[in-house]
Amino acid sequence: MINEQLVWAIFFIPLASFCLLALLVRPFFNSYSYISGPIAIVSIGISFILSLLTFFEVATNSNHNLVSEPNSWLEIGDFHFTVGILMDPLTAVMLVVVTGVSLMVQIYSMGYMKPSNHGSENAEHHGPEELGKPVYARYFAYMSLFTASMLGLVMAANVVQLFVFWELVGLCSYLLIGFWFHRPAAAAAAKKAFIVTRIGDFGFLIALMYLFFKTHNKGDNYLEISVINANLPGLVDAGLITAGALTLIALGMFVGAIGKSGQFPLHTWLPDAMEGPTPVSALIHAATMVTAGVFLVARFFPIFEHSPDVMLIVTIIGGVTAIFAATMGLVANDIKRVLAYSTVSQLGYMMLALGVGAYGPAIFHLFTHAFFKALLFLGSGSVNHATGTFDMRYMGGLRRKMPITYITFLIGSLSLAGIFPLAGFWSKDEILLNAWDKGDVASIIGFSLALIAVFMTAFYMFRALLLTFEGDFRGGSDKDPEAQAHGPVHLTESPFPMVLPLVILAIPAVIIGFLVNPIKDFGGIPAHWFTHKLEHSLHLPPPPAFDPILAIISSLIALLGILLAWAMYKRNPYLSPATMGRVAGPIYTLFLNKYYVDEVYEKFITGRIYYNGIALISDWIDRNIVDRTVNIIGWLGANFGSLIRELQTGQTQMYATVTSVGIIIIAAVYIFGM
Repeated sequence: MINEQLVWAIFFIPLASFCLLALLVRPFFNSYSYISGPIAIVSIGISFILSLLTFFEVATNSNHNLVSEPNSWLEIGDFHFTVGILMDPLTAVMLVVVTGVSLMVQIYSMGYMKPSNHGSENAEHHGPEELGKPVYARYFAYMSLFTASMLGLVMAANVVQLFVFWELVGLCSYLLIGFWFHRPAAAAAAKKAFIVTRIGDFGFLIALMYLFFKTHNKGDNYLEISVINANLPGLVDAGLITAGALTLIALGMFVGAIGKSGQFPLHTWLPDAMEGPTPVSALIHAATMVTAGVFLVARFFPIFEHSPDVMLIVTIIGGVTAIFAATMGLVANDIKRVLAYSTVSQLGYMMLALGVGAYGPAIFHLFTHAFFKALLFLGSGSVNHATGTFDMRYMGGLRRKMPITYITFLIGSLSLAGIFPLAGFWSKDEILLNAWDKGDVASIIGFSLALIAVFMTAFYMFRALLLTFEGDFRGGSDKDPEAQAHGPVHLTESPFPMVLPLVILAIPAVIIGFLVNPIKDFGGIPAHWFTHKLEHSLHLPPPPAFDPILAIISSLIALLGILLAWAMYKRNPYLSPATMGRVAGPIYTLFLNKYYVDEVYEKFITGRIYYNGIALISDWIDRNIVDRTVNIIGWLGANFGSLIRELQTGQTQMYATVTSVGIIIIAAVYIFGM
């Protein structure tokens, strides 16, 4: 029986790990920093066990949630601010995802972050002295804080609590993306992620402020998420607030989700986030920061559902992002960036699902995606550990040298491509089915874009697989001029701490989709049990029945993408990459340069609008209004003081005269003013 104290422990134990590592181990016992990894692993392992117990408690609870009394924090008149836990099925699922993936990443990091004498990111431990050797304590402290922040976000019972952890997740991403701060590219990527996501966060903050402005006098505590979801749409129906106000609130929240989840047009920070250590990329892209945007829309789904205009926007942005990011994944040569674009695309799938009202399938796909995407990112780190490069053009031939990494990467690729019967097939099929069943124009367009993205996903993942593991080895870091390598390449399987999480994550990548959400009763598990639990309190219509024809069509499209990748990268003379590049030269260039979105932002928004517009105007105001106002005040003070000084003569008769004149004036005003 799980109780409230144990649920709070899920959050506080990783937070305690951060405090211990950051405040004690790092400053005072850095020579013993090898204990940092076990401390982080044990703390997050305990949180994972408690998360599983909480998940089963929520799943078997007749109310489908655990009731927690909020703790009063502040009372000012009629204003009450409380802190508590909102433990519903959505929270329970997210706790398992965050702690489960984080645990695998921490175990993997024990091997990956260990200093090494051959080519890999590990060699960066031999950088500036201020990094520490090794930097275990700082790394695992940040990772513990990152995990605790995401746990605090998903458990938050009110919007202030949620926003605090929302911002703390952004801070942790800044620290971890720029972990190798001695590298200019990493420092720039961290700043870019921080600034771009702040744009979205500003929209979220405005939405929360507007929400409070509209509801603070409506009687209930509209800082509580449960109160907002239960009562806010009713206020619109009763005419107490306008439908336009609800639309603006939902739109502001979605802007925050766009920033955190890297949706178009605020997607540009996610690929650059690959400058952080690979386990960081796995955690960001699989279970923490980028899923926070999807979680936010899901958390306030009753508000979004009550605003058809915003639901349409969510559908369109999700569908466009799914195919937009997939096109860039087709041509990327960095294996981590291929996976980064894949993440953006899959998040687009989830947003598309939420936009068409498929709340359960969206979270179901988030759940399955976390496992196989973490597997793929950790697999990319494994091949980097051997080759010293992330550039697939300098890999090849690793299948025989790294069989475990190859098999697990193949499983993750098949699951991501949506091949039956792996996990990705079931969750992606649910999204396609719901988009098709909705039937309106926006949903059909989204469905079409999603089908195209299915083909692209299968192609770019097997392009990555073939370039990395098939053919002959092409030199690794010895041939890559941009590799951060310090020593010879060693083509051997990764050490046990890195291989173990790959094997463990491969298991849910295969079975978790059908196991948690079977299409029919299976081994005592009711059909669609997972999505039914998620949707219990939302009163959504029952999901459409499994459509084998649609499943076959989507699978055939994915298989066509795999077949095209095989044909092109098995040196078919008619479909070779060189031949296809000549045929589709301008399109290839457009994809390779990421549609020049970064250049547009840099030249027009940062250059012309900011530097040549806002910055110049601000500079003029600062120099001509602010500075001159301050200077005038200073001049008046100095000169008025000189005038007053002339009156301070020290002559008693002068003071008596002034006093007498003052008395006469006061008397005159009193007498004649009556």
